[in-house]
Amino acid sequence: MAPYLFLCLFLFFPRLYASFSSSGYQSCSSLIQFKDSFSITEDASSDCNEIAGLKSYPKTNSWKEGTDCCSWDGVTCDHLNAHVIALDLSCSWLYGNFPSNTTLFLLPHLQKLNLAYNDFNLSKFPSEFGRFTSLFYLNLSRTGFAGELPSQVSHLSKLVSLDLSLINGHEQFTIEKHALRGLVHNLTEVRHLFLDGMDMSSVNAHVFMNLSSSLRSLSLAYCDLQGKFLKNIIDLPNLNLLNLGRNQNLNLDPLKFNRSSNLEHLDLSWMSFSTESINSVDNLQALKYLDLSGNSFFQGLSVSITKLSSLEQLIISGANFFGGLPDSMGNLVSLKFLVLSDSNFSGPLPRSLGNLFQLKCLDLRSNKLSGQIPLSILNLTQLEYLEISENSLEGSIPDEVTAFPNLIYLYLSDNLLNGTLPSWLYTAPCLKEIYLSQNQFSGHIKEFQSKSLELIALESNKLQGPLPSSKFQLLNLTHLSLSSSNLSGVIEFRMFSNLPNLKLLDLSYNSLSLASNTTSCVNHILPNLTDLRLSSCNLSEFPQFLKGLKSLKRLDLSCNKIEGKIPQWMQEVGNGSLTYLNVSHNSLTEVEHFPRKNIEVLDLSSNLISGNLPIPASTINVFLISNNSFNGEVSSLICNASYLKILDLSHNNLSGTIPQCFGNLSNSLQFLNLKKNKFYGTIPPTFAEGCQLTNFNINGNLLEGPLTPSILNCNELEVLDLGNNKINDTFPHWLGSLPFLQVLVLKSNHMHGSLRVNSSKSSPFFSKIQIFDLSSNYFSGPLPVRYINSFKAIINLDKIGSTMSYMGVYAQRGSGFYTYSIGVVMKGQDMELVKIFTMWMIIDLSNNQFEGCIPEVFGKLNLLKGLNLSHNNLHGGIPTSIGNLTSLEWLDLSSNRLSGTIPNRLADLAFLSSFNVSDNQLHGQIPQGKQFNTFGNDSYEGNKGLCGFPVSKGCNMIEPPPPNVLEKDGSKSNITFGWKVVLIGYGCGVVFGMSVGYVVFQTGKPKWLVNLVEIQHEKKQRRKSKKGNRSNRRRRI
Repeated sequence: MAPYLFLCLFLFFPRLYASFSSSGYQSCSSLIQFKDSFSITEDASSDCNEIAGLKSYPKTNSWKEGTDCCSWDGVTCDHLNAHVIALDLSCSWLYGNFPSNTTLFLLPHLQKLNLAYNDFNLSKFPSEFGRFTSLFYLNLSRTGFAGELPSQVSHLSKLVSLDLSLINGHEQFTIEKHALRGLVHNLTEVRHLFLDGMDMSSVNAHVFMNLSSSLRSLSLAYCDLQGKFLKNIIDLPNLNLLNLGRNQNLNLDPLKFNRSSNLEHLDLSWMSFSTESINSVDNLQALKYLDLSGNSFFQGLSVSITKLSSLEQLIISGANFFGGLPDSMGNLVSLKFLVLSDSNFSGPLPRSLGNLFQLKCLDLRSNKLSGQIPLSILNLTQLEYLEISENSLEGSIPDEVTAFPNLIYLYLSDNLLNGTLPSWLYTAPCLKEIYLSQNQFSGHIKEFQSKSLELIALESNKLQGPLPSSKFQLLNLTHLSLSSSNLSGVIEFRMFSNLPNLKLLDLSYNSLSLASNTTSCVNHILPNLTDLRLSSCNLSEFPQFLKGLKSLKRLDLSCNKIEGKIPQWMQEVGNGSLTYLNVSHNSLTEVEHFPRKNIEVLDLSSNLISGNLPIPASTINVFLISNNSFNGEVSSLICNASYLKILDLSHNNLSGTIPQCFGNLSNSLQFLNLKKNKFYGTIPPTFAEGCQLTNFNINGNLLEGPLTPSILNCNELEVLDLGNNKINDTFPHWLGSLPFLQVLVLKSNHMHGSLRVNSSKSSPFFSKIQIFDLSSNYFSGPLPVRYINSFKAIINLDKIGSTMSYMGVYAQRGSGFYTYSIGVVMKGQDMELVKIFTMWMIIDLSNNQFEGCIPEVFGKLNLLKGLNLSHNNLHGGIPTSIGNLTSLEWLDLSSNRLSGTIPNRLADLAFLSSFNVSDNQLHGQIPQGKQFNTFGNDSYEGNKGLCGFPVSKGCNMIEPPPPNVLEKDGSKSNITFGWKVVLIGYGCGVVFGMSVGYVVFQTGKPKWLVNLVEIQHEKKQRRKSKKGNRSNRRRRI
């Protein structure tokens, strides 16, 4: 028997070996062909590093033809038959289209396939994935597939884990409801199901009711789920992870958790529900991770949350929170990560935070926290990340020499912290990054002993004294920012020679003096420096050490004392890498040799430069040359800069016509300021479709009109300033349809006609307007009631959405925020608003020919700060509704024909600091008290009928009227003669008077009586003539 078995094995083994070899060779060949279908690009797996926190690398580089593929990186084989059973190419830099006939599908024995974190360039999801009937693990997350999930995926009935999350990045991937129903129905073995980012808007949540009771993980974030989520899914006995985040239309109310639940990970973030509906969350005693970001906490942080003794991570970011942090926070003794950022938390930090001994990350940034940092925070010895920036904390930082032995990142910027820097800051052994900027720290910076420091940001404090020598020994330092303090002393650039890794250095706005004449080979000293900021460092010339900075990308030398020319060697600074150069606010006279190559941001403003306008490189996107003496015409070559976004040529002597091509820079130009030059001709007649302009300022030139309606193509326009030109046109009503227009200035032109709106359309005009200046023109007719009713931003019906303090525009690549500027008459003074505060609300219709009454509708403009209606032909009284304008700071109604009294309600305007009603026909007592006690006599002159402080005319007590002939009860008075006697006397007097008059004027005697009558008649005629001349003379600034 034994010889027979031996003979069989001897005959069969060669065939078996050949079968193994053939199968192995075929698998290896298929893998090589699959590899060759793609290029290798590191960016294809960038999310792997940034999101997954895994290290990506090209695994297929180890795949060599002719070698055993079972030894290749990412490949696992069955050693019994050499079949490839697992393939892990996650984070492998694969990029390219995924072929539907790829040789990958020739590996039918695959049980595990992971292609996550590659980029298949929006390829259609192949239905051939359904062939892998042996698969029990499939991960295609973040692979860049597009289109719709094919129903064949539901054939993979052996799957235990399926991850298709965010398969198309942050774009939703479609799944048809029948395909999803089949997927849920067939995957009876599934334990882990991740479908984040699938578009399930047409799917009811009931489709998941048949999920296996063995399910452990279910993630359906970003799926746009509809309807009510089923409680039986939450009660699945083995469920450990549930993620329903970012499903704002999913109904969770009421949501009750059982004490038997095994949930460890729960994400209900950004679902727009009130967290009061999940008070039973304290039943989840196994819970370790809880994310409730983006929801509302109307009753503060639920106490039930602070009962989760096993909780290790609590995340509430971007929430709508009412109240402060409860003391019961200290009950979360297992907590390691606490993130409560940007959620409107208020009040002090609870001392009980010091009970969280295991805490590694504490993030409370961007709230409204106040008070001092409690001493108990020193108990958090495991802390690695501490951020409480952008709050209102005050007092000093708790200090203890041995505090925070494990702290790596410290962010406390943008608070009101004061005192000296804590001693542990200089000795903490693991500290890498320090952000304490925008506070009120004082005292000297001491010597740093920790060598691990990589970033120090202490700008905008009250620190003083010299730089400590230890800063020049921090070998790992990459960022050093010390601007805007009171640091002093002399700095030589060679002092930084021991900082080879330094990338950013900011010493601006101190009392430092920088020695600029060193000739050291700085390229050897600082080979990695890319950002150098030396604004206001008392420099008188371009520092010689700049020659050696071959990696420099950003250079700021503004606000120094540099005179004369830009040296020729400046063209080589950065060796072509320089993209940002700011030499504004110096005394430069020539800029012939400024770096042109690859420059993107160039600021030459506020110097003494004359001559023709320089043409920057085509790469420029921010070009600022305002406040110089440039002259001549602007060449149309400037329009070759197709990326130009911000162009400020204001306050120069430029002349000629405005280049027509400016209107064609539609894809880029947002900010165009040509103010205060000598441009003449017409405004560019054409603004192309897709125009991106948000600010267009041509104030103070010699331009004529009219304004072209094509500017409506600039749908994003926020500021339009055409003031102080020679535009002769009627009011451009059609501007009212610009949806974002906030500032309109047409002052000091030759515009005329009525502002009456003839259109019957009900759509609002100028609904976003905040500054409306039509002063010093020839507009006539009644005041524009229709427009005033539409000023929703001033009425406070249209909430201002901007969170910025000033109007402006951000330039790309973080080069800065550029504010808009305009000139206005404020409180009777011409003012240049270099920055337009977003809350300025101003209406100026002065120096026109408006007539009629001041409409009551002005009283609706709740947020109005300034109103000027002076030098018009307005009559009637001052509306009492003006007393509703509680934000009003100045009111000018002078030089009109207003009559009546000054409403007493105006005395209640608490912010009114400038008031002028001079040269009208007002009478009666001036309101007394409050703000009216601060106004001088010039506010009222020309109103002879006014009395009371501060005018010299007193208000006498009015005598009581004589008693009536008949009392109210009809009884006779005590007067002894009645009305008959009065009537007889009146008749006799009239007859006698007429007789005497006839004699006098016929004979001319007596002479004195004739002269008296003639003199009074001449005075009356002169008053009429003077009044008529004054009305015709109203005018014009």
